[in-house]
Amino acid sequence: MSKANYKNGQKNKNSDITKVILIVISIVFIIVMLVIPIVASIIYALQDGMERYLRVVTNKYTLKALKLTIIATVSAVAINTFFGLFAAWTITKFKFRGKQLLMTLIDIPFAISPVIAGLVFILTFGRIGWAYDFLQKYDIKIVFAVPGIILATVFVTFAFVSREIIPVLNAQGKDEEEAAALMGASGFKIFTKITLPNIKWALIYGIILCIARAMGEFGAVSVISGHLRGKTNTLPLHVEVLYNEFKLTDAFAVSSILIIIAVIILIIRNIVEYKAKKAGER
Repeated sequence: MSKANYKNGQKNKNSDITKVILIVISIVFIIVMLVIPIVASIIYALQDGMERYLRVVTNKYTLKALKLTIIATVSAVAINTFFGLFAAWTITKFKFRGKQLLMTLIDIPFAISPVIAGLVFILTFGRIGWAYDFLQKYDIKIVFAVPGIILATVFVTFAFVSREIIPVLNAQGKDEEEAAALMGASGFKIFTKITLPNIKWALIYGIILCIARAMGEFGAVSVISGHLRGKTNTLPLHVEVLYNEFKLTDAFAVSSILIIIAVIILIIRNIVEYKAKKAGER
């Protein structure tokens, strides 16, 4: 065997060993940090039997918390999808002063703690806020009410859709849209026939991320909700209330709903990623 072949063989062997070590470390880390806690949570939730579990997850407070969580999530996704589409379109298709500032503002929710976001809404719409007198005049309640929870959820999920779409639109360029415009196509037709099909998978992926973040939001919602059981408690807040009351089995039973939803969202995300990759290979 030549010296060059020997060196290549040793290099490949070292590479294989490194690969195996990294795979093992990754698997062990995932099992310890994710799989074991999730399995333990499900086991604990079911330790008093399926009948008790079903009674907890179907009682009126859990169902009201689930309903509010869905309302806040759907509202946030709808608002942020609408905003994300047009913000991404504006940033990628037009040149204007302040573009970088707009992109920075979009990223603010990533940099600010959700708790601080909740406090900001309290300072704006609460009793000490500048908008309080106006809201009182028209009998509009935001703090410690459903609108406040929706606002907080919108804030923390603000950038997910736009941040998924912007890189795709940048990569796409403007050639197809400009050609269609020269041929007399309207802006709406250009968007629906050219732009939207090209960003379809990025848009769906951004919506999925937005849903996942909204379903599990705690910090901002906790501050602005007031923890009114049956009125302003979302599922994460309901879990906290049960835990603080030392009803651990009930808390884990309710948290299992969020775990199941998270798993479903992850499966959908993986399907979307696979289809997007497959579509990109064509």
